[in-house]
Amino acid sequence: MPGGRLTQEDRRRIAAWLSEGLSHAEIGRRLSRPTSTITREVNRNRGSAGYQPDQAQRATRQRAHRRHPAPAPAAPPADLPVDGRDPVAVSEFEQRFTEVMVQMGMPRMISRVLTCLTTADSGSMTSAELVRRLQVSAASISKAIAFLEGQHLVRRERDGRRERYVVDDDVWYRASVATAATNIAFAETALAGAEVLGPDTPAGARLADSGRFLRYLSEDLLRHVEYWHAAITGRGPAETGEPPHRDDAAPSA
Repeated sequence: MPGGRLTQEDRRRIAAWLSEGLSHAEIGRRLSRPTSTITREVNRNRGSAGYQPDQAQRATRQRAHRRHPAPAPAAPPADLPVDGRDPVAVSEFEQRFTEVMVQMGMPRMISRVLTCLTTADSGSMTSAELVRRLQVSAASISKAIAFLEGQHLVRRERDGRRERYVVDDDVWYRASVATAATNIAFAETALAGAEVLGPDTPAGARLADSGRFLRYLSEDLLRHVEYWHAAITGRGPAETGEPPHRDDAAPSA
């Protein structure tokens, strides 16, 4: 049944289609499954000889036998008041928030850590608190925090002898600024490459178009980020009304 567990026949079809060179997305469409389901299935069961459907079926059965009953939903963090909050609704929201970030391309462990920090009223937790909350190793937390810090989504601060990981009110502002800066750097590199390859060649023209697109898009993004950050937080010189727009809507090279 579409959406249910993969059957042995499904796995044999996956193996056959992989041998034909079909993409995970196309296989997912043929089986009426998300691309992520096919990718996870193949990556989890790929061996030295590639993806073997019968071995994948046996491994899935063994994992099912070893699997313990699912634990009850973790209790909210200590700093999350329960008064007026439905714990079931909170848990469901946390799962949905995590899934959205996974769909955006963020690894699940990292998404779970960011969800915990975002939904804590303090916006901060220690490594030990995250370990208890998520029931994972300290090493997993450390790797997740390193990634999030590199994306400007989390910062560290000292709390006596402990280190706290913080998601503050400006987190998405800082992350958006960092993203725009990265895009501008890529745009400048693409434009330089267009000059090297020749702007009149197909490859050069492609790079030039990509560079101009990202440069102007990122400049607009930065203007809008500054405007809305000031307008929403009340900090900064933003004025009321519509955010600023470019006058040169179709800039030349």
